[in-house]
Amino acid sequence: MRPKLLKQNDEETYFTLSTIHCKLKQQQYLYKEDNLIDSEPNKFRESELKSEEMIINLGPQHPSTHGVLRLEVLSDGEIIKEVVPHIGYLHPCFEKHAESLPYNQAIPFVDRMDYVAAMNSEHAYAMGVEKMLGISEQIPKRVEYIRVLVAEMNRIASHLIAVGTYGLDLGSFTPFFWIMRDREHILRLLEWASGARMLYNYIWIGGLFYDLPVGFEQRCREFITYFRPKVAELETILIDNKIFIDRTANVGVLPLNLAINSGITGPMLRASGLRFDLRRVDGYSVYPELEFEIPIGEGKMGKVGDCWDRTWIRVKEIYESLKIMEQCLAKLEGEHKRTREFDPQALVPKKIRPKAQELYMRAENPKGELGYFFRADGKSDVPFRCKARACSFVNLSILPELSRGVLIADLIAILGSIDIVLGEVDR
Repeated sequence: MRPKLLKQNDEETYFTLSTIHCKLKQQQYLYKEDNLIDSEPNKFRESELKSEEMIINLGPQHPSTHGVLRLEVLSDGEIIKEVVPHIGYLHPCFEKHAESLPYNQAIPFVDRMDYVAAMNSEHAYAMGVEKMLGISEQIPKRVEYIRVLVAEMNRIASHLIAVGTYGLDLGSFTPFFWIMRDREHILRLLEWASGARMLYNYIWIGGLFYDLPVGFEQRCREFITYFRPKVAELETILIDNKIFIDRTANVGVLPLNLAINSGITGPMLRASGLRFDLRRVDGYSVYPELEFEIPIGEGKMGKVGDCWDRTWIRVKEIYESLKIMEQCLAKLEGEHKRTREFDPQALVPKKIRPKAQELYMRAENPKGELGYFFRADGKSDVPFRCKARACSFVNLSILPELSRGVLIADLIAILGSIDIVLGEVDR
């Protein structure tokens, strides 16, 4: 069989099958045993191990579960002596992007930190820049209620992921399918409003990308009516399940003083017994005008601050977010209803150049306190410094303390109860 003609000049040139075979056999990568050690050194060395001690690597895991995270575990049989989290496999470079772009162009990169709660992250960022510009009090009420509405919808979606994947970690499949089904309703509503499924760029500095579509409020009410009994079903099949309780109660107990000293925030802190929620403490946006409870851990199935309490808190917060949604919808259909004259971009500045200053803005994200530190030089529309205080990064730091002396199987339960997203850990 004649080989295929690839090109023809003065002289015909052929690539034979044997030539192609030789090219395919060329070495692409030279394996070295020390590559992993050189790139990400272990804390423990085999030569220093005592009798019965082992080094176990857990992860990296797929980015769609708990993210690309490797845990270096030193164990004595089935008992964990120490855990060292190794991060750095997923790096969206938010801070450097934000320091090389105008303030308004950084919002898509904000989305990519906690990519399952992008609306909440946008809300905090926009409020920070608005405060620097001195326009916080001028934001229209309709804009504020829409922001809170979509942020609470995203909070529910984030908590559904946290609870559903946690059940999956512990061997419960059915709740995961249920939460993915119900979360899809929220994602479709947010896509209807913003045009994007997960990374929205919807909350802009000074306003919104667009007003809510006509009929959006009614669809939200239909979702609330449908979804409230579904949360009760989720509680019955997972939270109150005896196997789930046995795997999570009295496991990974986080004492309140340790949580406070470690900077832990969000559901993890509230599960340890402190009623601390920035929506109440700082009273930003229109949250002071809304009625909702702040659930805290009660140790119903074990001890206050255990894995069960942390999961139970997230489910209770879903109910409270539904209450907030109903109140926002009442305002958006009542005194702040849509009009032809309403322009959600009326206050969006064409050029953002704050006065020279330093400012820290924080908000209550589904996973805890998300904060942005800005430093403006007063001469540029690009921030001189933009630092994100990521709640997932801080909350993950408590893992070694919670895991010391527990069984290896309990480490999976403890890690899942923290609810981290690696886009925020390694930002």
